[in-house]
Amino acid sequence: MSDCVWSWSLLRAGSLRLDGGGMFGVVPKVMWSRLTPPDESNRIPLQTNCLLLKSGERRVLIETGCGDKWSEKSRRIFGIEERTVVDALLELKTTPDQIDDVIVTHLHFDHAGGLTRMGEGGEATPVFDKAAVHVQGREWEDALANRSTMTGTYLRTHLDPIVDDVQLLSGEEEILPGIRSLPMPGHTWGQQAVLVETEQGIVCFPGDVMPTRHHVGAPYSMGYDMLPYENMLSKRLLLERAADELWTLVLDHDPVHPVVRIHRDGDWFELETCSDSGK
Repeated sequence: MSDCVWSWSLLRAGSLRLDGGGMFGVVPKVMWSRLTPPDESNRIPLQTNCLLLKSGERRVLIETGCGDKWSEKSRRIFGIEERTVVDALLELKTTPDQIDDVIVTHLHFDHAGGLTRMGEGGEATPVFDKAAVHVQGREWEDALANRSTMTGTYLRTHLDPIVDDVQLLSGEEEILPGIRSLPMPGHTWGQQAVLVETEQGIVCFPGDVMPTRHHVGAPYSMGYDMLPYENMLSKRLLLERAADELWTLVLDHDPVHPVVRIHRDGDWFELETCSDSGK
């Protein structure tokens, strides 16, 4: 264990709604709709959860949400709330220029959109202009090449303004003292989880390998996943380690109970919801 121990706070960076079928992939609607009922457009409620980490004077942000660069049409389609990670940070008396590092699990719009905002001249500019941005090298390459079945999720307005701030990771490694990356391929090739050493033990932000508590089942993966079977294997690895090593998970899209602990249940796993506070 590192000598550096972090405190953490959950940030709710804004709600959105995505198609329930897309969010649950091969799982039939008759099953997933019992867990999270859809609206008249077949969309389910989601949140863009993020984490603020503190150790001494250093502040680290995990994930950035959708940001605010959206047209009214896009807001209607995706149900994007007019709230950003900056609003959530300000509620904790933290400003963007106080953030030293930003870590993103992957670069889809609902995770990396908050990295940039539109300046007065209509050009996208960094929100966290004093921060290094940490992402897997494979994810960065795929984002720039737009390697995705969703052609509108890797957006250059999120990427180009931060190119000089990006620090590329290669697999599992120490990002900062007390913070490690853990590859979680499946949703994208370069997706990563983030492991944080805290006074309560390891807090893990797993990204979209398991976006909500309703995705704990083995086949409950998203239709948006680039590698569905690989995602299932990544999820098993995540849940095994979380159960055996007593991790706390913070789920990126759960709108109600994003903080959970994992327990073995026969040949699979069950969740226990926890407090949202890491103070």
